[in-house]
Amino acid sequence: MKLRLLLASFFVLLSVWPLNAADPARKSDLLLATMQKELDRANQALAQADPKPYFVSYSALDQQQVAMVAVHGALITSLSFHGRTGSVSMRIGSSALDNTHGTHRSSGLSSEALPLGNDGHAIARTFWRLTDREYHQAAEAYLNAKTSNAVRAREEDDSPDFSSASPSHHIEEAGGQLTADQHSWEDRLRRLSGRLRSHPDVYTSVAMLSIDSGNEYFVSTEGSAVVSPRRMVRLLFEVATRAEDGMDLFRAESFQAHSLESLPDEDYLAAIIDRMGADLEKLRAAPLAEPFDGPALLSGRASAVFFHEVLGHRLEGQRQRGDEEGQTFTKKVNQQVLPKFLSVVDDPTLRELGGAELSGWYGFDEEGVPASRVAVIQEGVLKDFLMSRLPIRNFDHSNGHGRSDDTHLPVGRQGNLIVTSTYTVSDAELRQKLLEEIKRQGKTYGLYFEDIQGGFTLTARALPQSFQVLPVLVWKVYGDGRPDELVRGVDIVGTPLAALEHILVSGDKPAVFNGVCGAESGRIPVSAAAPALLFSEIEVQRRTKSNNRPPILPPPSAEAEKQGAK
Repeated sequence: MKLRLLLASFFVLLSVWPLNAADPARKSDLLLATMQKELDRANQALAQADPKPYFVSYSALDQQQVAMVAVHGALITSLSFHGRTGSVSMRIGSSALDNTHGTHRSSGLSSEALPLGNDGHAIARTFWRLTDREYHQAAEAYLNAKTSNAVRAREEDDSPDFSSASPSHHIEEAGGQLTADQHSWEDRLRRLSGRLRSHPDVYTSVAMLSIDSGNEYFVSTEGSAVVSPRRMVRLLFEVATRAEDGMDLFRAESFQAHSLESLPDEDYLAAIIDRMGADLEKLRAAPLAEPFDGPALLSGRASAVFFHEVLGHRLEGQRQRGDEEGQTFTKKVNQQVLPKFLSVVDDPTLRELGGAELSGWYGFDEEGVPASRVAVIQEGVLKDFLMSRLPIRNFDHSNGHGRSDDTHLPVGRQGNLIVTSTYTVSDAELRQKLLEEIKRQGKTYGLYFEDIQGGFTLTARALPQSFQVLPVLVWKVYGDGRPDELVRGVDIVGTPLAALEHILVSGDKPAVFNGVCGAESGRIPVSAAAPALLFSEIEVQRRTKSNNRPPILPPPSAEAEKQGAK
């Protein structure tokens, strides 16, 4: 990944020094009271409008953040930021058909920056302006939605556009201090990012720290009033190089927690970076893999990413309706979609699993609905979907999975997706079973996927219902006992229905992957957990690559740096 793209992604998060989640100068009760008062005033006035809204909500995100980046042993930025974003969501018409219908969903939300401090009048004026903008946007979209609905053929799923929900009342602010010693962390990032300076084949070495803390506010005309904390610390390392044939290679490791104290110590992180550098050097010399279809073993971390991409996104509620959606699992409720020994839940109420903190934890979703554990697949049988307040046929209420960033309308999204198994074996037995499957199929080798960094999946009906998962450490495991061979340049590809039916057995230890997922409602923190899984068949294809050569000049050597310093 190019450094400028990496930084562009990272600086979605800005920062503050020092960060204090309990700053007494911030009277959040004034923000909540102002939102409620202005909402009540708007609701009374808009009741006389034609067309009039049947639902209005105000939300705000008050966040303080830290972002520091070091490259090759030098700090390139250390920023601080305290910001507020306000949003107004409005629905005009009725729950059966409103302005958010079909392709008009973006009309349901307007957002902009809110004033800082305790000037209630300035905050109220911002929400007043947002409400006016949102009303005109929603009213126009409602007329267009009514026209489209009248002239188009009947939809496959004619469920309402909005579901009812009981009002929520919950006030919980971020407690205690989330602080960082600026100079100490700057020095630590310098040291960590500079560990690979003496490696000439490591072209980029980046260390990043972000701290995000604050409160989310939500009030609605249904009577909800929710204040919930938002806390996340993320430490990210990336190293990159380029092979002689032009293929860009990278390794990334991230650590996410709810406090700085929960992050690993510097010695542990230094060992991780050293291993990443060694991996890059091995990958640079590794042969290109060929397209392959056969037995494969995914580590627990790789399985977690695989399930997030291949299965999790297709279990999100909004993907089950709309003529443009592929609806892979829509009509498979109460049918077998996984082997009987596998079950899947999404449980955003869990803060940790097996001692590992989970990034996908939250108490209330962005529609003010309490988070809840959803057993989506039980003993291989599909039972439920991850629902926002957008209903689908036979699933007409939210289960607390309406998620978004602060500038998008919420949709059903994953939180903590957890795969469990009742048919488990040890790591040694799992490898032995891989070897047996290789021999049974008459293959020369199978594949072991040690690590996967991400991927994407296609769910639109106009596109192939396929996925592409991006491994970074892949090994050939030979059936004749030869040593495993590291290879590069492969992506896992396939279609979900075919891929998921080839799981044979699982390992006995779950692994956790924490990350940030981007989809139609923005970038949100998620977690996935799964044991290692043995597949009788996985297909890989060659990865695209550039024809750019490695740098013509060698990088400055560490020895030259020392001489220059003298």
